[in-house]
Amino acid sequence: MPQAKIDLLRRGVEANLADPFRMANLIAFPDTGSVVFTGDIHGHRRNFERIVTYADLPGHPDRHIIFHEIIHGGPEDVHGGCISYHLLFDAIRFKLEFPSQVHFLIGNHDTACITNSDVMKAGKEMNRAMCGAIDREFGPRAEDIRLALRQFLFSQALAVRTANRIWMSHSLPGENVVDRFDPGVFHRTLKINDVVRPGSAYLLTWGRRHTHALLHGFAKLFDVDLLIMGHQPQPDGWKKVADNCLILASDHNHGHILPVDLSRAYTLEQLINNLIPLTSIV
Repeated sequence: MPQAKIDLLRRGVEANLADPFRMANLIAFPDTGSVVFTGDIHGHRRNFERIVTYADLPGHPDRHIIFHEIIHGGPEDVHGGCISYHLLFDAIRFKLEFPSQVHFLIGNHDTACITNSDVMKAGKEMNRAMCGAIDREFGPRAEDIRLALRQFLFSQALAVRTANRIWMSHSLPGENVVDRFDPGVFHRTLKINDVVRPGSAYLLTWGRRHTHALLHGFAKLFDVDLLIMGHQPQPDGWKKVADNCLILASDHNHGHILPVDLSRAYTLEQLINNLIPLTSIV
């Protein structure tokens, strides 16, 4: 059983790197088809299932889903260990079934897992909680599982850019570190130093409380009109944080998703009108 999970994670790495829409660390979509943007998942299996149901990829071969931050949260083992890696295994199986339609982005919990750094959620240090659960489940193969898990997380892309000028990344660098951020990280081979503080992938995934001016600066830098992020908790499942930026959350009962037609242009208000509450999906 442990070897099957290790093999699954390795196949997930291969699928991420072979993604036909991937260019270095950027996923670039053309002006055809559609995409379903999601917020953080954090182990919320029911919302993951709702997203899969809504997307109906077998019936929509030109539709894409963007997932990020699947780990850290949700069910626990009897010792309080985080078992969100089970949902990640299922998400990888989904990717392998639809390799050109399912796409993953790196989040800050992923960079913390890759570097075995502390990351708190609801008062719990999540890496310790997840490592403990892996130890108990996989015993002498636990370290092999953790290594394969870190390799999978490291193989994810950093951002999405669409032909209709929409950008999504888990977050964006904060005001106090933007001068240290290298946008070239999207266009070259990712290195481990990039996900370690203060590397550019680290800065990309951990930023909070962005000013309007900073967000407009990023839109100009990326040559897009609209920005979508996760990372920052949203009790209502979404928030307009500037006239060009939305934050999505998909990790609780008020979570939302955002379907987008890649063949047309949008204003931010039109994106807001497209938001779908996950509880409306049976």
